[in-house]
Amino acid sequence: MNENRMKHGAFGWNELMTTDVAAARRFYGALFGWETEDYPVEGMNYVLVKVDGEAVGGMMTLPPECAGMPPAWGVYVTVADVDATARQVESLGGKLLRPPEDIPDVGRFCVLQDPQGATLCAISYRQP
Repeated sequence: MNENRMKHGAFGWNELMTTDVAAARRFYGALFGWETEDYPVEGMNYVLVKVDGEAVGGMMTLPPECAGMPPAWGVYVTVADVDATARQVESLGGKLLRPPEDIPDVGRFCVLQDPQGATLCAISYRQP
């Protein structure tokens, strides 16, 4: 991953959760020229989105716990310590929608909502 996207506060990853990954691959590949690559993740079909060979995002099928949610793009902001960030959310007027949890071989993330209702993910990447 690009070093700049690993810095605290940087937009580091974008991820589509959708009902039809194959259709999304075709659509976005044709629209933006994105390359896609299957990426094995236990329990799911994950697809990397690449630009000039660099992974810039991913696509996945909406998981069962998101039933009823429309397909949507999620944004990940890199933070130095996701647990510390999660502890700050409510004191700043936001809501913690999903507490910090590990993504094997990637790092740790949480889902938060700002005081105006917009959602995003905060992520701390595992150090190599």
